[in-house]
Amino acid sequence: MLTLALPWLLLLLPLPLLLRKKQQQQAKLGGHLYLPGSDVEVQSLPNKVETSSNKGYWLVWVLLVLAVARPLWMGEPIELPSKGRDLMLSVDLSGSMQIEDMVIDGKVTDRFTLIQHVISQFIERRKGDRIGLILFADHAYLQSPLTQDRRTVAQYLNEAEIGLVGRQTAIGEAIALGVKRFDQVENSNRVLILLTDGSNNAGSISPEQATDIAAKRGITIYTVGVGAEVMERRTLFGKERVNPSMDLDETQLKQIAEKTGGSYFRARNTEELERIYQEIDKLEPISREQLSYRPQSELFYWPLGLALLLTIFKSLGQLTVFSNKPKQPSRGR
Repeated sequence: MLTLALPWLLLLLPLPLLLRKKQQQQAKLGGHLYLPGSDVEVQSLPNKVETSSNKGYWLVWVLLVLAVARPLWMGEPIELPSKGRDLMLSVDLSGSMQIEDMVIDGKVTDRFTLIQHVISQFIERRKGDRIGLILFADHAYLQSPLTQDRRTVAQYLNEAEIGLVGRQTAIGEAIALGVKRFDQVENSNRVLILLTDGSNNAGSISPEQATDIAAKRGITIYTVGVGAEVMERRTLFGKERVNPSMDLDETQLKQIAEKTGGSYFRARNTEELERIYQEIDKLEPISREQLSYRPQSELFYWPLGLALLLTIFKSLGQLTVFSNKPKQPSRGR
């Protein structure tokens, strides 16, 4: 179905006609015209004649107003799933997430790239669920509220960069911000998935305080500790094996999950991180009000492009007429 997003703008269509009428009235009141440098009196030029050029510009004006009114093609209504889960993803962007101790398809990569890879697939599977995204480091920031637009949430995650919001780890603020967002949602199973590779060392609220509030509000937190346990690095004396996840506070992450009725996962590789899929799938979807939407396609560029072409053709036509105009012979003295 064809419709207009801003139909009231069509009221601008008669505007040139009103301006032209006002000019005609002023011309009538003006009386006579005098050519500069002479004593010849000339009557006002008649403006009752509507030339083809004027008609062309009228058509351009109509097309421009139509483009501004935003014509839309409305598709058939599509019903959204009436059952689903509300999942808030809270992802760590601290400096340690750039440690390259993970493997994707046989290639060594950093921790955040692994999270982007796996969580993007996780988001794609969440048909019917509403997904939100929180990014945290020195502080926590809401990147996307709960929405069924999975593609946008995945895009926000893929566009995020390590160090974007600082270098430290504010786990308490990440939980508190998730609690705040769920307070604005009714009839929800309220699930927060927290992914981090460190321990809380920043923020204005402690993880213990935020967890107590989350437990009272009925929010279930699934915590994910990211990072390998063993990594080889080269030194002057050869290779040595180190634990790159020494800063990971697994005890605290387990306490957060247990206190809110969730689970703790250790993600040392892709397979372990993907285990959260199965756990989330066990959650019972919540029934919601049946919603639908109609896909829209913008059509404003058609009248806009046609108006541009008409303007170009009119301008070229006027230049052609001007160039073909015969020159008047000069008069000798």
